[in-house]
Amino acid sequence: MPCPEAPTSAPPPPDASPDAAPGRPAWQRLWPIGLILAVLALAYALGLHRLLSFEALAAHRASLGGFVAAQPLAAALAYLAAYVAVVAFSLPGGAVMTLAGGFLFGPWLGAGLAVAGATIGACLLFLAARHALAEVLERRAGPLLGRVREELRRGGFWYLLSLRLLPVVPFWLVNLAPALAGMALSPYAAATFLGIIPATVVYAGIGAGLGQVFEAGGRPDLSVVFSPGILLPLLGLAALSLLGAWWRRRQQPG
Repeated sequence: MPCPEAPTSAPPPPDASPDAAPGRPAWQRLWPIGLILAVLALAYALGLHRLLSFEALAAHRASLGGFVAAQPLAAALAYLAAYVAVVAFSLPGGAVMTLAGGFLFGPWLGAGLAVAGATIGACLLFLAARHALAEVLERRAGPLLGRVREELRRGGFWYLLSLRLLPVVPFWLVNLAPALAGMALSPYAAATFLGIIPATVVYAGIGAGLGQVFEAGGRPDLSVVFSPGILLPLLGLAALSLLGAWWRRRQQPG
């Protein structure tokens, strides 16, 4: 008596590949971006973006200064959290936040808090963008994106550092592009932290002198960061950073 043949598995659909893994549902990927857009819409609807202005800082300077004097630790933590939120949700007003840090906490502590808040916020935005879009981009990556990913793997820290050093490059754009191109988090965080220090120190120093500006009823001159005495050294540092990327690439085989 012949043995019955073992059942065979159904053939895969024509468009399936043995190595293909099902992607996550869209809502699981896109919810961080949806949250950012929802917070942005809510902030504009409630007019919260108007609080991130020089006029608002001038109007509330007495109450803010009193809060810092009465509860310095709580004020510093609140400022840090606010800066993280501004950067993570891409709200306009990073320059005003840095000025406020210098005005409220002095140039050095204000700069330190601003650098920490901007770095943490940028890393959160980086992770949100990577969570939402990196999987799709990796599946559809062509030769060009593949080369970009390889360049970032080899010298991404130096490339990003050069961009961070230049205040002319939009901060939000430099936050998102490395995540979409496949850069790792650790060099991204390190380059962000180091690269934003020079311009942040300049802005915090301007903020430390806002008392006299408020008394005179004027506005701070933020164009000083583009003056030759400040911009040329930043350009030099950016060039050295690119030189570091070139040297690292030359030292690596292949």
